[in-house]
Amino acid sequence: MAELDPHPFPLVAIDPVANGQNEWVALYLRVEGVAPTPQDLQTVFGSPDLLTAIAPLDGLLILDHPASLTPPVLALLPANRIGFVVAAGALAQDGVTRRLAELHEIGYRIWLDGDAPEGVTVPPALRTVSRDCSVDALPPGRLFALFGPHLATRVDSARRFGECEMAGFDWFSGDYPYDPVLAGQGGDGSSRKRILTLLGLLARDADSRELENQLKQDPALSFHLLKLVNSAAFAVSSQITSFNQAISLLGRRQLQRWLQLLLYARQQPDGLPNLLLPLAARRGAQLEALCKEAGGERDDCDLAFMTGVFSLLDRLLQMPMSEIVAELFLPEQVSEALLHRTGPLGSWLRLAETRPTEQELFEAGISPTAWWHSQMNAYHWAIQVGRNV
Repeated sequence: MAELDPHPFPLVAIDPVANGQNEWVALYLRVEGVAPTPQDLQTVFGSPDLLTAIAPLDGLLILDHPASLTPPVLALLPANRIGFVVAAGALAQDGVTRRLAELHEIGYRIWLDGDAPEGVTVPPALRTVSRDCSVDALPPGRLFALFGPHLATRVDSARRFGECEMAGFDWFSGDYPYDPVLAGQGGDGSSRKRILTLLGLLARDADSRELENQLKQDPALSFHLLKLVNSAAFAVSSQITSFNQAISLLGRRQLQRWLQLLLYARQQPDGLPNLLLPLAARRGAQLEALCKEAGGERDDCDLAFMTGVFSLLDRLLQMPMSEIVAELFLPEQVSEALLHRTGPLGSWLRLAETRPTEQELFEAGISPTAWWHSQMNAYHWAIQVGRNV
């Protein structure tokens, strides 16, 4: 069990925000519990890894009231990287409209969340909106693009995504990437079947020639692999042009990891990215970080990574997880985690799928600080994957 920290790192819920082209553009940050104090925000944004980890994405800080944005806090929040999503109801309180206008004047982007209170005039500078699309009615007309990007949150289906896009929203957050209409992203699935075959060959330690023969049969997979190894993520000194070079550069362990992620890659080079890809990468990296924190060995961490990445295959392939597990002949601890959320891997996966409370973290033996670092590691990795695959 983790020891209770008298001054724990605040729990921060993080949700990705994507544009209409299925690219992550920002992370939606909310300090859990009561309204954050200036000390809470200084702890979070004073953490040296935050802005580095999420670069080049923006951070959108969710606030019920701007009172916690004191000068020491603002000194940690560069206006070109952090925006504020503020409850529109706060405009009814004295000085809030003026304060938000001042923040906008010095360069901060402000999103008003919800409808302004009756009788309150919203200044022209504060016309960028955020809406909880699970409960709020969409605007009767199309939002003015001039004041955007407008943010739609809790968008939980492909249908709702389409409605929000038609209403003029530009950025989207919610569970809509898991909708079967979007998750599979079309295609005949042949590339994914070949990747599963490759993963099986790696599992039985097949030689490089067998791997190369499989790669040659799939132009789309070949494209993604060569694009990957020639990307900035590997910083190679000369262009990699053959599969044998790619396999040698990556090594079997890294090849296995990237093949797991390439299951989620777009089926056509000119197609839209699949938003399940960075989500799966985030889960894999977070489970790996939690395993390392718990003292796991390298092989244990590999299984943790695999568990996180494979946890969305049922959404991607639109088939029961039990059938997927049976086809892949996964280790028992991975299978049990994916099917029943049992064992340490299952416990970590359950936490990564939700917004855990301090008590849930305590029961899992994870300190709030360790949880924060696992989140930062995971989102940093997912952002890089989304940009390179």
